[in-house]
Amino acid sequence: MHRRSFCLGAAAVSAALPKIAFAQPWPARAIRMIVPFPAGGGTDAISRQLTERITTTAGWSMAIENRAGAGGNIGLEAVAKAPPDGYTIGMGQAANLAINPSLYPKMPYDPLKDFALISLVATQALVAVVSVKSSYLTLGELIVAAKARPGTVTVAHTGNGTVGHLAGEIFARQAGIKVLIVPYKGAAQVVTDILGGHVDALFGNPLAVMPWASSGLLRPIAVTSLRRLAALPEVPTVAEFGYPGFEATNWTGLVAPAKTPDAVVARLNTEVEVALRRPEMAAKLAIDSSEPLPSSPERFAEFLNAEHAKWGALIREAGIKLE
Repeated sequence: MHRRSFCLGAAAVSAALPKIAFAQPWPARAIRMIVPFPAGGGTDAISRQLTERITTTAGWSMAIENRAGAGGNIGLEAVAKAPPDGYTIGMGQAANLAINPSLYPKMPYDPLKDFALISLVATQALVAVVSVKSSYLTLGELIVAAKARPGTVTVAHTGNGTVGHLAGEIFARQAGIKVLIVPYKGAAQVVTDILGGHVDALFGNPLAVMPWASSGLLRPIAVTSLRRLAALPEVPTVAEFGYPGFEATNWTGLVAPAKTPDAVVARLNTEVEVALRRPEMAAKLAIDSSEPLPSSPERFAEFLNAEHAKWGALIREAGIKLE
């Protein structure tokens, strides 16, 4: 009897041994980061800077895969449908996680349910600019003009549903003014038209407007962050003109497919935080006026819910639709 029990026990242990012996700690191979925008853009640059830092500090192998299209929806759909094994992650953004769900009639994923949130990565304020030839020397003067002549002051944006578009809409509502919102496709033409005096103002990405400001052709009159930018310390925030709490920023955040193991999410979060707190990473981000924004998954969830609600309400109230 004892011999038979011993043999059965040995067989059970033997059956379990291969699983234990061949189990490998995560990550055992390269981690794929899907960037849902083209190579060379702002989100791509941040993603590559982050993976470079993590590769250096953690010793992991990471590969960028650009899957652009549909305002970032195509790439994040690929993340949402990937196996939740920790080997596929994606760089989410304000557009594809908080704005698009209220803008597109149908979404290929639910941003609040289909992802395991890892960490916020970076935030980037917009810069409100006018031509140096403009009679508006400050945002306050532009507001006064818009109140005196409703619908005559023009505020441009570089695409429907972009943060720049929505920043102009929410600014007009909070200021109690009526402005003419002028859509463009991309920054190049709108900057040309501002310089030519065809439109009055733009809430623009720092990458697009700062070179023109540095050359003395555009005048920055406000920034859309809660604090002034280190690159533009003399330029006040929109909030400083009497609109406390005004904030409209581009931001990025790292996500994984839902049901990715908690231990993997925690390890990724740790390495992202280590990378973002390195001085060289902050210096890289500062080049385009971005700031590192490491967070816990829980804080990311709170932030995303708030952004989702804020932009969704604005899009519905303003009746903004894709053309």
